[in-house]
Amino acid sequence: MQPPDNASDIAHAIQLALAPVFLLTGIAALLGVMTNRLARVIDRGRYFEQNWDSLDEDERAAGRAELKFLERRRKLVSRAIAAGTLAALMVCMVVATLFLEALLAVRLRGAAGLFFFLSMVSLIVALGTFLQEIYLATRSVRVPRF
Repeated sequence: MQPPDNASDIAHAIQLALAPVFLLTGIAALLGVMTNRLARVIDRGRYFEQNWDSLDEDERAAGRAELKFLERRRKLVSRAIAAGTLAALMVCMVVATLFLEALLAVRLRGAAGLFFFLSMVSLIVALGTFLQEIYLATRSVRVPRF
């Protein structure tokens, strides 16, 4: 088979790739939220690191307990970011596969479908892990009633 040199074939490939690009935009927004949460966890850990010597024994005991929660949260959000990044990578593979199929006139729909499936699995893992982190964060904070 010869590669297509028809502009309509390339336009069709762009149309097919458009939906995954919107998905990629959504994943990027989620990654931004997750990254901000990771930054807050790190900032809170640094607060304890910088002020540890000035804390009294009761504050240190409370700090140790909070640091355990922070470490668990850090691990969860880091895993969520890794899974979200993998989902974004798989979406990029979908787009690249669709373009290769159009440009080389090779049947790659199975590969594109597999990459899309893997991106959805990765996204599910990312969101599930992120939900765990949110649950842990809300469980570790006590808001006093006045």
